[in-house]
Amino acid sequence: MRSIDTATRLCAVIGYPVEHSLSPLIHNAAFEAMGLNYVYIAFRVEDVRGCLSGMRALPSFRGMSVTIPHKVAVMEHLDDIDPMARTVGAVNTITNEGGRLIGSTTDGPGTLRAFEEAGLSLKGKHVLFLGAGGAVRSVAFAIAQLANPGRVTILGRTQSRIESLVSDLVARTGVPVQGGSLRDDLADAMAAHEVVINGTPLGMYPTSLADTPIRQSLLRSHHIVFDMVYRPLKTRLVREAGAVGCKVLPGTEMLLNQAALQFEAWTGLPAPTGVMRDVLLNRLAEEDPPAVGE
Repeated sequence: MRSIDTATRLCAVIGYPVEHSLSPLIHNAAFEAMGLNYVYIAFRVEDVRGCLSGMRALPSFRGMSVTIPHKVAVMEHLDDIDPMARTVGAVNTITNEGGRLIGSTTDGPGTLRAFEEAGLSLKGKHVLFLGAGGAVRSVAFAIAQLANPGRVTILGRTQSRIESLVSDLVARTGVPVQGGSLRDDLADAMAAHEVVINGTPLGMYPTSLADTPIRQSLLRSHHIVFDMVYRPLKTRLVREAGAVGCKVLPGTEMLLNQAALQFEAWTGLPAPTGVMRDVLLNRLAEEDPPAVGE
């Protein structure tokens, strides 16, 4: 059992609910691998103001991950917010710097790191997003601002949300951006884009395991496909994209790399991503349902 003492640094994830979070598993494995006197736990939180007041008052409370539904609500209680998180309009990471709470976002930068580590450059690429929710917003801004893509397209089902995201991207980046309908424009968009990022919940266990946002006939071997869904480990989209020869990036790489960036912000050390990946994949494999049709 890990020794807990007065020098132990505390990190945590807050959300409501938070019982499903894999962050304690990932971060505690990393702290143990690096021999750090840190511990990471999960807090089910409704009172955001009170929670952050407590964090500010506790010098040993070093870092916090923020998940649904608090990524926006925490912002008014922070002392500073980094430019990327302010642009996105959401914070998923808080670092306690001597009582000053600094907000940032690692979702988008973590996804970029996942592409880079896979040897997949986005420079000049036409990038297609399916969905227009918070995760897509974070990743779209990171790609548009940092990866120098040739074009970004957002397809979704809610026109007002698409228009809002497109408008914000156009106003704050120099990348050509357009929106459209997931139902009506998908076929043409697939033919015109090299990179496809699924930010919809289609294919997620247990609600839509048999579903996919893209029928297999639209996939080509030159496509790079990233599915943000990581439960199950291999969604229908991931399996079908792999079968036609696409380069595939699973959602676990986004989860892993955003956590690695948090670890580095809180400890100042390179994250042991190999250890973090192994413990994540092992846990997901234990709970992985059989693929539909198997």
